[in-house]
Amino acid sequence: MSTTRPKVIKAAQQPVVIPDLTVKELLSVIPPHCFERSTLRAVSYVFMDYTIIISLCKLAYVLDEFLTPDYITLPHSYLYSMASFSIWALYSFIAGLFGFGLWGIGHECGHHTFSDNKWINDAFGYIIHTGHAKHHAATSHMTREEVYVPRTRSELGLPPLNPAKEDVGGAYVSEDVMHELWDAIGDSPIGAMFYSFLYMATYLFANAGGQAHYPTDTNHFDPSAVIFRPDQRNWIIASNVGIVVWLGLIMASISRWGFFEVFRCYLVPYLWVNHWMIIITFLQHTDPMLPHYRGPEFTFLRGALSTIDRNLLGDLGSFMGWFGAFATHGVSEVHVLHHVCSRIPHYHAWEATDAIRKRLAQDGIFLQGRPGGWAEMYRVFRECKFVEDEGDIVFYKNARGLAAAKAVYTEKAASDSGIEINGLEQDE
Repeated sequence: MSTTRPKVIKAAQQPVVIPDLTVKELLSVIPPHCFERSTLRAVSYVFMDYTIIISLCKLAYVLDEFLTPDYITLPHSYLYSMASFSIWALYSFIAGLFGFGLWGIGHECGHHTFSDNKWINDAFGYIIHTGHAKHHAATSHMTREEVYVPRTRSELGLPPLNPAKEDVGGAYVSEDVMHELWDAIGDSPIGAMFYSFLYMATYLFANAGGQAHYPTDTNHFDPSAVIFRPDQRNWIIASNVGIVVWLGLIMASISRWGFFEVFRCYLVPYLWVNHWMIIITFLQHTDPMLPHYRGPEFTFLRGALSTIDRNLLGDLGSFMGWFGAFATHGVSEVHVLHHVCSRIPHYHAWEATDAIRKRLAQDGIFLQGRPGGWAEMYRVFRECKFVEDEGDIVFYKNARGLAAAKAVYTEKAASDSGIEINGLEQDE
């Protein structure tokens, strides 16, 4: 009587070097002038962004006024409305990119990178951003990270790991377990779309994507929330007051100019800013090639180097790649450096990034991923579903239970954070 061994699906895993450097060693290769800050230069970028956004809005109004039969003849009347919609859609898209650039500058204020003067940092930062020190201190730590925390097998209610049929490291999985996991997790593009537009709101109001062991009522507006230290209470209250004032100004603007004008001039670009914030930060911290750590294997630098640089909109061509980086001041392109040292201003970050990339390459560490955009968002969303409950170094597994990467400690192994592992083979 013969027995048939279950089919096993194997993943062609890419080795990922676990860093064994010190912060001092990595910072030593950065040119000293990269740490210098200029208030005047920083303010000039704020002025540039606001000038571009306001000018684009004025241009949209001018072009819209010419969309009448008195100035231009179109074959059908509905084309005037379509042309008007296209003008304002393009305006909001571009304004959203530059608006996110402003967000990035405000982000630097929270790290005291905007100016040598603390009061200037606090004033500009209060207007356009807030800080997040705990995220930087524990990046990619499974129990201390604050955002984009991977969900474990047990947290998702998946069937327990069966060592006889699947590898804890995701190197292989039996066909029956693979189907069981797929049925439980699925792969809906609707989920990625929801995530890219609404994640930040759910994170702020309900701690979605944060630590699962926090109380269920945790949110970012409660001064007493577990995510804040007692000495931060007054800052949270001040931030909430600022939000109320902002909402009041929006309502006053609607009362003065009408909802439609405020909607197309401000609210739609604001939605784009929120959208870019989600896509960029998600792709900076999520990739099947990035390790996550538990207790004994975690160090500050390992966490910092468990991030990834991507060229925003680079998948749409070289011009869009340049434009995305220019409009957002390289927030997506130099993020690894930002985690290694958050005190380097964005206008020096490119040179500093080149320096640390050369040093990391000597150890076989490459943290430049695929271009950031909607297609990459969907790919990563599909490939990064859960991590195992055990293990001090874990990589994401996809809905089939396979992991694209494995940890190595040798300097000779190399990794490419942008490679998608699709090479699967069956063993009968």
